[in-house]
Amino acid sequence: MLFAMTASTSLPLPEESAPPEPTANAAGSVGHIPGNKGIWVGITCEFVEFLVLFVVYFVSRAHFPEAFEAGSERLSRVAGTAITLLMISSSFCLACSVACIRVDARRQSLYWLLAALVLALGYPVAKVLEIQWNLAHGIDGNSGIFFTVYYYLTFNHLVHAMWGVLGMLWVLARHLFGGYSAAEHSGLEALASYWHATDIIWLVIFPFFYVLT
Repeated sequence: MLFAMTASTSLPLPEESAPPEPTANAAGSVGHIPGNKGIWVGITCEFVEFLVLFVVYFVSRAHFPEAFEAGSERLSRVAGTAITLLMISSSFCLACSVACIRVDARRQSLYWLLAALVLALGYPVAKVLEIQWNLAHGIDGNSGIFFTVYYYLTFNHLVHAMWGVLGMLWVLARHLFGGYSAAEHSGLEALASYWHATDIIWLVIFPFFYVLT
């Protein structure tokens, strides 16, 4: 009995293996911020810029309530809704592209990115058609305070969206040459973060001009 107890106490116990540490870009990793610091500085500047423009909107609306109530009725809600659907759909495709690259599904990620680009290009096309419709109905920048603010905010948003489209082209070129993987895809995440921010701003602009009467 004493021999058995001595033998059992002399056996080494197996060591518990430590869990693997998550990688920097692993999905769901603790404290991971998508993209990089530079893109978040840009997104912050974008939000601050439009915050100032929204203040201009509310001040103008407070001083000219009748013009803003009547102006919204003259805009094409079909065009505004089409742009909204294009922005939301392209954001969804970008999110799917990021989700695919995180599991190293590169081809699927590339397809989703292409879909996002095609939908994003639909935005300037829809905007040009909307402007043509506006001009045909006598709506230009001199049609009143409502339309002056409307053109200024929507043109500013279009400029930011075009920067996003250029970013998609750059990221797409890198993606085609194998620039992204499950271990490193911060550029793709940065693009998606910027586009989502631009999408959020449009979701504020849309009801301000096309819905509220």
